Amino acid sequence: MSSADPAQAKPRRFLPCGALRGRIRVPGDKSISHRSIMLGALAVGETRVSGLLEGEDVLATAAAMRAMGAQVERIGDGEWLIHGVGVGALLQPEAPLDMGNSGTSTRLLMGLVASHAIETRFFGDASLSKRPMGRVIEPLSQMGAAFEASEGANGSKTLPLTVRGANPAVPIEYRLPVASAQVKSAVLLAGLNTPGITTVIEPVPTRDHSERMLRGFGAELDVEEAGGERVIRIRGEAELRPQTIAVPGDPSSAAFFLVAALVVPGSELTIENVGLNPTRAGIVEVLRQMGGDITEINRREVGGEPVADLLVRHSALKGIAVDPAIAPSMIDEFPALFVAASLAEGTTVTTGLEELRVKESDRISAMAAALTGAGSKVTETEDGLTIVGTGGEPLRGSANSRTKTHLDHRIAMSMAVTGLASRDGVEVDDTRPIATSFPQFEALLEEVTR
Repeated sequence: MSSADPAQAKPRRFLPCGALRGRIRVPGDKSISHRSIMLGALAVGETRVSGLLEGEDVLATAAAMRAMGAQVERIGDGEWLIHGVGVGALLQPEAPLDMGNSGTSTRLLMGLVASHAIETRFFGDASLSKRPMGRVIEPLSQMGAAFEASEGANGSKTLPLTVRGANPAVPIEYRLPVASAQVKSAVLLAGLNTPGITTVIEPVPTRDHSERMLRGFGAELDVEEAGGERVIRIRGEAELRPQTIAVPGDPSSAAFFLVAALVVPGSELTIENVGLNPTRAGIVEVLRQMGGDITEINRREVGGEPVADLLVRHSALKGIAVDPAIAPSMIDEFPALFVAASLAEGTTVTTGLEELRVKESDRISAMAAALTGAGSKVTETEDGLTIVGTGGEPLRGSANSRTKTHLDHRIAMSMAVTGLASRDGVEVDDTRPIATSFPQFEALLEEVTR
């Protein structure tokens, strides 16, 4: 994808602004959007999805499922129809699958392919090609799939890689060595077309969209809590039923506007239709612990997922020690939280965030450098950041330098929010990666800061 070409970079300076006001609706949840297309493609019949996130990552999933035989059609803004082929009936794609920048697409589709009698090659952009795939290869190899992967840094297995699926695959019981919803989901999706019962044991609960949606499509899936662990079992050779899905707003996208409204004086902003699944909504809880004024309005359930409108008002935030146990429920939101911490009173300490080092970028180092460049007092540790906040005073900003985003959409958006709460503004080196998850971000930001 073009975002890998530095010659085409689109830098932008985000300047201090007045209060954020109004009502906005963020794009559909990315995790749910990916899964609705994949499972719709495995159901026999027509699945209808509304509110689908139409960012580049989800479009990569749609293209991949088309390449493997499903009909995936856009019929309107966020409205999609999917005619599935049935579990076990995926076709051999004619060409390698371009995953762009999407780790979720790659890892979950590796799971799908692993139990089908097809061979598929995956490739992606420069950023995705550095991300480790070994943690998914390990359990899927135990199920019988074969992999030829590229060699990455420190012996890691990376894209491009080829998967040769096993048919029949072997059911396994797999204990996750680290908390990862993507690894869990890959194994469960492989289990859909595997005879018998495939089991995943989670020592630490992670986002449960896959479990909720698999059940919704008719898979036989059980979740048991035992000794503080979650034991998830799925019966294979499933027959999935098509569904009508309304995708709630993505809490990861909402996080940038939550933080912006909390740190810019005078702000009062309503963010509509935000998904508040307890395995995803840790950012709301942590911002409230810091003193953030966030009110839930019209709490309801949409497609098995809790949803509410969030009214956010400017607040005097205080630094806290963030409980590492909450990290899996907000792992993608930490870059935005680091911005809030930079403007809070006192010190915020985060630990247990090793996972952030293997995202689209090393988000611990990238945010440490970016925030330091904007005038924040940041200390980087092996598994997190310690940030001494300004007590509400604007950050200096970066008048004479560009912030490196490392082709990472969340770094770009976090530093855009930092610019709103600075004296000199913040210039990010490339805004193009934002389109992977939140194409409307800049337009919405302008709308609420007019």
